[in-house]
Amino acid sequence: MFYFSIGFVALLVILALASLRVLREYERGVVFLLGRFQGVMGPGLIIVVPGIQQMVRVDLRTLVLDVPSQDVISRDNVSVKVNAVVYFRVVDPQLAIIQVANYLDATSQLAQTTLRSVLGKHELDEMLAEREKLNVDIQTVLDQQTDAWGIKVANVEIKHVDLNESMIRAIAQQAEAERARRSKIIHAEGELQASQKLLEAANILSQRAEAMQLRYLQTLTQIAGDKSHTIVFPLPMDIIGPIVEAAKKLKSPT
Repeated sequence: MFYFSIGFVALLVILALASLRVLREYERGVVFLLGRFQGVMGPGLIIVVPGIQQMVRVDLRTLVLDVPSQDVISRDNVSVKVNAVVYFRVVDPQLAIIQVANYLDATSQLAQTTLRSVLGKHELDEMLAEREKLNVDIQTVLDQQTDAWGIKVANVEIKHVDLNESMIRAIAQQAEAERARRSKIIHAEGELQASQKLLEAANILSQRAEAMQLRYLQTLTQIAGDKSHTIVFPLPMDIIGPIVEAAKKLKSPT
């Protein structure tokens, strides 16, 4: 009888120790009683009766999901490979355990299909230049679909958009053509502005003959320092005219 009592007490102690569970601050325990949902417990020390109750631990911290490279065909029929990273966390442990068999795998598969479907609606230029907007679009779609699983998608970041060699060369040629176009436009705008300024200067000089003569003299002064070339510079008639008239008067008999 004595040994039976000791064995019974030892059994109770073992059962009591086996019933104890410690959940950290970022953990919750979804407890089932004989297969039926009983509640969400934690954090701290909780008791789970072996054989009668079962507990599933759920991590509430933000999880990082690496989405593998996906073959995406853009709206302008360009094939690219795109990978991304998804940040999400469980906000309702009950739904995350009861509504989906494996919320990690389910979120991963959903992220892959959503990445292909959302990016397929945009052109290649948008994928390369408007990543912030695309990140928000993918995050919104994912968050709406995972809400029924008790999961909150906090952020989505597109990491790489890989192109084949032929497409890289085509983009480089397009960029070079765009730079050449801008250079020609800038040059043409400069010529237009210069011609407008020259026309304004000519109009101002034409109003006074003295100003035109001073401009000729200034030009002569500027080119006088270059002695390596022979320069033929026409003199205006309003300068030569008075000299010719004076010479004629000297030659005429008095």
